[in-house]
Amino acid sequence: MPRIRVGLVLLPPADVSQEVDVLRRACGDPQLGRVPPHVTLVPPVNVRDEAIAGGLASLRAALDDVEPFTVRVGPAATFLPATPVLHLAVGGDLEAVHDVRRRVFHAPFARTVEWPFVPHMTLRDEMDPARIDAAVLALADFRRAFGVDRVHILRDDGGTWRPLADVPFGGEAVIGRGSLDLAISESQELEPEARAFASRTWKAHDDERYGPGTRWQRDPFALTARRHGRVVGIATGWTGLGVAYLSELLVDRQVRGEGIGSHLLAAFEGLAARRAAPRLAVRTDAGSDAVGFYERHGWSIEARFADWLGGADFVQLRRDLA
Repeated sequence: MPRIRVGLVLLPPADVSQEVDVLRRACGDPQLGRVPPHVTLVPPVNVRDEAIAGGLASLRAALDDVEPFTVRVGPAATFLPATPVLHLAVGGDLEAVHDVRRRVFHAPFARTVEWPFVPHMTLRDEMDPARIDAAVLALADFRRAFGVDRVHILRDDGGTWRPLADVPFGGEAVIGRGSLDLAISESQELEPEARAFASRTWKAHDDERYGPGTRWQRDPFALTARRHGRVVGIATGWTGLGVAYLSELLVDRQVRGEGIGSHLLAAFEGLAARRAAPRLAVRTDAGSDAVGFYERHGWSIEARFADWLGGADFVQLRRDLA
C-alpha cells in the first residue's frame, strides 16, 4: 500500500523562522533549506495514503476546543551527553504544548518513540560537542516568543519537508442546520482531499471551457540579475494559457537607473515568447514610478482598481507581443 512519511509540528512565523535559520546557518546545519524550523510533536511516521483524510478529521476533532497560546524559543541548550544535538529550549505555555501533543499523538500519526517528549527547536544534529558548548554560551541570550494557533503536518518530499496540511485550533464553523449541513474549516494549506477535489473540478471546467485535455496551470519562473556575483534585481511570475504574468520586478536602490530593470523586463518578455504566452500583464501601485517605467517600455493601462491594497489604488498594465 502506498505510504507517505509525515511529521506533526508547530511552525514559528516567518520572522522567527528566518532568525532561527540564521543560527542554523552559523552552526553549519546540513538540513538548512530542507527542514523548516519547528517544534516536533510527532516524529516522522509512515502513514497510508488512504488514512490521511481520516487522520486529519481526527485532528480537527482533537483540536476543536484548544485555544491559541504563546511559546518562547531560546536560549540554546543541548541533549549532551545523551545525543550531540544543539537546540533552542522551548518555554512559555508548556502545559499547552504538552496538551496539544497528547491530543495529536494518536493513529494514524502515533508511533513508537525512544526518548521522552521534550519540546525543543533543533539547530543542528550530530554536532561536535566542543562546538555545542561554545554555541550554548554564545546563544545564552537568544529568546523569541510567538503565538501558536494550529498544528502543521509536514511531508517528506525526497528529503525536503514541505507542508501537507494544517489544522487550526478551534474547530470548524458549522453553517446552518437541517437541510443545510455544512461545516467550513480554515487552514493555511488545502489538505490532500480538498486538493484532489480542486484538481477534479478544475479539470472538468477546463475541459468544458477550453476543450478536452486542456489544463490551465501556472508555470512559475524566476529571473535573477547579478553584478560581480551580488544579486541586484529579480523578476518572478508565471505563465499559463497564453498569458505571462509578472508578479514582481525589483532592483536594488543603489543601482536603479542603470538599465537593470529594463534588462530584466526584456528577459521576462523573451521567456514569455519562448513559452508561447504573447499577452503580458502586471499589476502595480497607481501612484508609483513603476507605471511610467512600464509605459516607456510599450505597456498600457487596461484596468484600474480603487483602494485595492493598503488603501492604495492599483492599475493593471498589458503588453501584447507581436
